[in-house]
Amino acid sequence: MTSSPQASASNKPVVADEYSARPVFWNSERLSLLMLVFYATLFVVVLILPLGILISRSFTDRNENWVGVTNYTTYFASPERYTSLSNSIFVSSLTALIVTFLAYVFAFALTRTKMPFKPFFKIVGFAPLLMPSVIKAISLVYYFGNQGVFKSWMFGHSIYGPIGIVLGSVIWTFPHVLVILIAAFSMSDGRLYESAESLKATKWRIFRTVTLPGTLYGAISAFMVAFILVITDFGVPKVIGGNYNVLSTDIYKEVVGQQNFSMGAVVSVILLIPAILAFLIDRQVKNRQRSAMTAQSTVYEPKKSIVVDSFGFAYCALITVITVAIVGMAQYASVVKFWPYDLSFTLDHYQFDVAGAGFDNFFNSLKLALSVSIIGTTLAFVGAYIVEKTKSRLLLRNIVSAFSMMPIAVPGLVLGLSHLIFINNPSNPLQVLYGGFLILIASTIIHFYTVSHLTATTSLRQLDPEIESVSLSLKIPLYKSFFRVTLPISIPVLLDISIYLFLASMTTVSGIIFLYGPETKVASVAAIHLDEMGETAGAAAMGMLIVYACLFVRLLYLLLGSWLIKKSQVWRVR
Repeated sequence: MTSSPQASASNKPVVADEYSARPVFWNSERLSLLMLVFYATLFVVVLILPLGILISRSFTDRNENWVGVTNYTTYFASPERYTSLSNSIFVSSLTALIVTFLAYVFAFALTRTKMPFKPFFKIVGFAPLLMPSVIKAISLVYYFGNQGVFKSWMFGHSIYGPIGIVLGSVIWTFPHVLVILIAAFSMSDGRLYESAESLKATKWRIFRTVTLPGTLYGAISAFMVAFILVITDFGVPKVIGGNYNVLSTDIYKEVVGQQNFSMGAVVSVILLIPAILAFLIDRQVKNRQRSAMTAQSTVYEPKKSIVVDSFGFAYCALITVITVAIVGMAQYASVVKFWPYDLSFTLDHYQFDVAGAGFDNFFNSLKLALSVSIIGTTLAFVGAYIVEKTKSRLLLRNIVSAFSMMPIAVPGLVLGLSHLIFINNPSNPLQVLYGGFLILIASTIIHFYTVSHLTATTSLRQLDPEIESVSLSLKIPLYKSFFRVTLPISIPVLLDISIYLFLASMTTVSGIIFLYGPETKVASVAAIHLDEMGETAGAAAMGMLIVYACLFVRLLYLLLGSWLIKKSQVWRVR
């Protein structure tokens, strides 16, 4: 006897119907909306409001009474303060020009020659990322200072001033510029070289007509990035600038030395203007650079040339010697008793027998770096996912995306001062955060958020957009596809973001110089203060602790990262 259709239907499993009855689309849209609102609110609290209050503070006096543009008039009427602006633009432009040229040749040798040891030279090129800026400045003092090894090479000039600022800035910005130029060389169309070679063009003519035009936008972008980094840097001018005033040190003097927050806000706004202009130019250049690529472009494979390869090897070897010499001198300075009179070995400088400096600062740096690495990576990746992979609330997504791009144009000192003024407002309930780790973590994350966001966005755009569409069509919530599909696929980029944030947090100074408390001072700030007190060897020792920690974590990242990728990315192997 056969059962009736009604009976059969009543006996069918109801799991699918129950599952499909769940409000998946509504839940996914609601979750996306909540996350977008959360990120928008977070940016408003951590970035927009502090900057707005900083700008408004520049129009008040010490007692917070409205004075209009009087502070700006006073600033530009002072020859000394006006000189700081011109000094900042001069050293930043000169440094950007020099480092762009040096890194351009280095990138050319890495990508356009067949020289040996290219992987090794590439590692050396990025080595300064592991060092705080104070290390470079201290090494230059020991080489070219009043008691320096090569003082005679200065020909009567002093390393304390524009010469020292330029040299120190060139060293610490070199890897930042190098990564841009390597990318620019990598995007060159190999077909152009093949055509030029088939027409019997000389190597010099190929360089002038193919290589240089093809990397021009990359070079301009590198110049702008170097300019922004130098004009907003605090560590190098503070250690080796001497009496040569620049905007970043002026902010520090106004806030810390004179407690004049209003004038500090004025200098911050002035510093913000060239940084934003340089950032906008850089974005325009990058847009043009992308439009120059086509789907038919091919990768250029360099051919062996004894002359070019030998030149590239010699040049990279010279850069390697300089880099090793900088680190070596800092290490040597930290283990000699009294430079240059007693060069006997000692570890006394690592005892940090100075009030306010010690191993607690180093451990604070580790806590800060680990916290920023974990929290910052999570926020950056989830934020990029919400912006890129959700399809609703276009206006809100565009607002969050715009907020995500803002921090890169805001100098660290300006960001730190804005947070200080913001949370120190008596009516602000967040005032309790001052001097604690939470404000340090928040300020550091927002300071480096844009780079992390762009890295995550680039990775997510490479994933098939149908992943989310198929998930929703199968009634699977977006958060499940995120954890089961997107997150495992994106483990390599998560590791890249986390190591970037860790290294940046260990070496940063400008973003947190105004925010630490007695119990939360980090090693990079302690090194600056040790140098201020004349304990240069102690500052070198503190800086070397940062170098060793960054090097250890970097190696650990390579080992554990490769193992984790191998375990989680088996699907990539055919």
